[in-house]
Amino acid sequence: MTGASTTNAATVTLAAIQQARERIREFIYQSPCQVSADLSAMTGHETFLKLDNLQRTGAFKERGALNKILTLGDDEKRRGVITASAGNHAQAVAYHACARDLRAQIVMPMMTPLVKVAATKGFGAEVVLHGANYDEAYAFALQSCAEQGMTFLHPFDDAEVINGQGSIGLELLEQVPGLEAVVVPIGGGGLISGVACAIKESNPKIRVVGVQTERLPSMLRATEAGHPVTIPASATVADGIAVRRAGDVTLPLVQLYVDEIVTVDEEEIANAILVLLEKEKTLAEGAGAVAIASLLQHKTSLSGKKTAALVCGGNIDVSLLAKIIERGLAKDGRRLRLRIHLTDRPGALHQLTKIIADLRANIVETQYDRTYYGVNLGDTAIDLSMETRGPEHIAKILDELTAAEYRHERIE
Repeated sequence: MTGASTTNAATVTLAAIQQARERIREFIYQSPCQVSADLSAMTGHETFLKLDNLQRTGAFKERGALNKILTLGDDEKRRGVITASAGNHAQAVAYHACARDLRAQIVMPMMTPLVKVAATKGFGAEVVLHGANYDEAYAFALQSCAEQGMTFLHPFDDAEVINGQGSIGLELLEQVPGLEAVVVPIGGGGLISGVACAIKESNPKIRVVGVQTERLPSMLRATEAGHPVTIPASATVADGIAVRRAGDVTLPLVQLYVDEIVTVDEEEIANAILVLLEKEKTLAEGAGAVAIASLLQHKTSLSGKKTAALVCGGNIDVSLLAKIIERGLAKDGRRLRLRIHLTDRPGALHQLTKIIADLRANIVETQYDRTYYGVNLGDTAIDLSMETRGPEHIAKILDELTAAEYRHERIE
């Protein structure tokens, strides 16, 4: 059993990535990489989307997990495999290990989205929920690994995992002739290490940019310090890259091959998810959307480059997606929630709704409260959610309500 990987950065090479690609080619979907006219206009770059969210398990992690499994010895396979993961690596290991009749045990943090837990169990793995975050799940997985004599599969800090992820870089070079830049999400660094090695060893002129969530910039802090550092835990919509400490194997590769690391905040990630859904009809999870977020918010130093951005995962919890859509609509001025005070008498509600109807706003939800604290006796309050046509339409609604002497306030 090995906890921290026994491999090192020197075993991640272009030749090893090419071998990994051939090893996994039969079992991995070569995801499309098409130019997006809408995103190109919005970002100022000719932007291509590499859709690895279309893999069987919904994320790029299959590449590295499968390559690692296929390079295990017979004794390692016989003992079964165990790993810790917030979701995508878990599903990848479960799917490819169980398809080869290997025992697979997955330790996942307690707060892992239900969709990822259910999918991992569905592929046939034993799922153990433990710990408040990835680090606690990882420590428990190492302990269980030692107790059961299983083979540990690290989600990112392993050369064969990195070599498998690097197959994306080789595909990008073939799919986008004249490629000038690649933008890649970073958690522990396995994905960007492999992609950057494949890209830079093939064409050093192509720029490689990494993107982390502002709440957990572990790789950025590691490059600043010159060694991995553990940063405080923090909740993020990009749970797939919520890693507190960069890898010992991945950091030297990032230092060698990556030109720039930038961060994006939670609102920017949520906005990118919504843009991908609306403009590209593509479903991305938080971690899968950070590369797009960085381009939409002009966070990188790229300027007018022919750019490929990785949409590397699509396993988002539907309840979270619903919240993101609702907030996004409100932010764009397409959804308005108001608390309106009115006299509690027959016809009062009819007069209010007539004003709203005349303004062509569509009421989608109401909540009527006679006992709301702060309402005068004899009055009532009603909360209205409305579909609107944008900020100017909202301003018109508010002006008309004020002119009609309705006391009102926006509810965020």
